[in-house]
Amino acid sequence: MKGADAEDLALAYLQKQGLKLVLRNYRARGGEIDLVMRDAKALIVVEVRKRSSTRYGTAAESVDARKRARIVLAARWLLAQRADLAKLAMRFDVVTLDADDKIEWIRAAFDAEG
Repeated sequence: MKGADAEDLALAYLQKQGLKLVLRNYRARGGEIDLVMRDAKALIVVEVRKRSSTRYGTAAESVDARKRARIVLAARWLLAQRADLAKLAMRFDVVTLDADDKIEWIRAAFDAEG
């Protein structure tokens, strides 16, 4: 399974939970955001991680400090470009998929400070 396939599964899952897609694969200098979603109250920045094995750690563990910093940087670029989104509260979530494509949604997995 490719990263885009994992993102497709995560996107479908989040939409079933009531979230709306704002952007997909947003790229900015120094970082990328897999999915930018909205619910009634917040803008949700989502990192999608797929691991077929836990030999080198879980999918959630792979969102390390360096990866989080790159996501936060991209989010700051996004808010600088989109004043309409900057008005919303923001949350950083992680969606993981295991070898069997079982999804875990970790809400507020980290904050902008790291």
